[in-house]
Amino acid sequence: MAEMNYQVAVIGGGPAGYVAAIRAAQLGGKVVLFEKDELGGTCLNRGCIPTKTFLKTADMIRDIHKAAQHGVINDPTTGVNMEKVVANKDHVVHQLTGGVGALLRSNQVTVVKGEAELTGEHEIACGGKVYTADSVILCGGSVATRIPIPGIENPNVLTSTEILDLKELPEKLVIIGGGVIGCELACAFAPFGSQVTIVEATDRLIPLMDRELADSLKESLIKSGIDVRTSVKITEIRSEGGKTYLLCGDGTKLEADKILLSVGRGTDLSCLGALKDKIRTEKGKVVVDDGMHTSVPHIYAAGDINGRMMLAHTAFKMGEVAAENAMGGHKTVDLSFVPSCVYAIPQVASVGMTEDEAVAKYGRDALRIGKFPFAANGRALSCGEPEGYVKVIMLEKYSEFCGVHIFGAQAAEMIAEPTALMGAEMTVEETADMIHAHPSFSEAFMEACADAMGRCIHLPKKH
Repeated sequence: MAEMNYQVAVIGGGPAGYVAAIRAAQLGGKVVLFEKDELGGTCLNRGCIPTKTFLKTADMIRDIHKAAQHGVINDPTTGVNMEKVVANKDHVVHQLTGGVGALLRSNQVTVVKGEAELTGEHEIACGGKVYTADSVILCGGSVATRIPIPGIENPNVLTSTEILDLKELPEKLVIIGGGVIGCELACAFAPFGSQVTIVEATDRLIPLMDRELADSLKESLIKSGIDVRTSVKITEIRSEGGKTYLLCGDGTKLEADKILLSVGRGTDLSCLGALKDKIRTEKGKVVVDDGMHTSVPHIYAAGDINGRMMLAHTAFKMGEVAAENAMGGHKTVDLSFVPSCVYAIPQVASVGMTEDEAVAKYGRDALRIGKFPFAANGRALSCGEPEGYVKVIMLEKYSEFCGVHIFGAQAAEMIAEPTALMGAEMTVEETADMIHAHPSFSEAFMEACADAMGRCIHLPKKH
């Protein structure tokens, strides 16, 4: 016996799910949303937002140490009270998750707490009750990946979820994985006072981003005191004499008080329930088209569960598109120009093709690379942030943007401009002609465009 019938049922209240629910309600739908944990999903509770509160604290410590060069007289001795760091994180998280709840209520979305799964093409079971819906949007999200290393069940091995609740600062922290999460948390815990080591199995950090950015980040992290080891695999985690050690494939042995396992995330398909063999999946991800339709009519999948691009901001847009189609629309999502950001210190941001991808597609001779260092930018220098650069990859024949890559203090904010311009099909030449505020970090992007055109005023003449 069905508990209640809805036009749209959404399973999962993360970035894709709550946006989908609200958009469907805005379009006049009667909507129910199921959430087994907390509204906001990984992003708000265990990912994007909590890590940024830690990184803000780390940035404050960094600013204290740099203050003397700006004429500030202070005692640069610093430390952290981890209980207060965590409490601040929790306060921000609760404020945002509470805000999501308020938005859902204001749009008359019914929220059901509990683990939900499909029992039919139009049926969802949750908490011993059955709900029916004309359309279902699956937003099951993702879970932290665990790798089969002997000793991985050691209690000192933490995921990003557990490390964000640590009330005591680890003296020695080893991070397995040099991707986005690993690099961000390294940049938080090192200023806090931990001795941090990153161990990455591939030949570089942030392996999905531009190689030059990866090299720049590695060099910067090493300068900041973080031990970075690439092309190294962990073969075993072992406890000896009350201490925990990591045995590495290169023969080295690392001691750790805590170990952060940060090797990516895998999709959570538990919501598929009775339809797990009917809804098409590939490599553990739900297959969807650009309209978020699955292989079963009236069932959609948005966000991490489809594995297309596991970012909160793409989840927002995919959830919105799924909702519009569930309500009878014909929308598609375009993931051609999606910014990727690493909130390390300094930040890293990219949109479009990497240099290697552009060379593979067009050939080196068809491209022009423009680059402008923040060391030549007045705003960056006056703020004491000279490290980094903006790199523009241009297809010379059409003055077309192939990709933009930024390494520096304001990279995650600056990437919005090239993302918008690339989406609007603006050319590099047109961008070089645009007047930017002076002094501003964003001038560096305009200058990099001018450099790609061979006419940058604020760089020495090339011979």
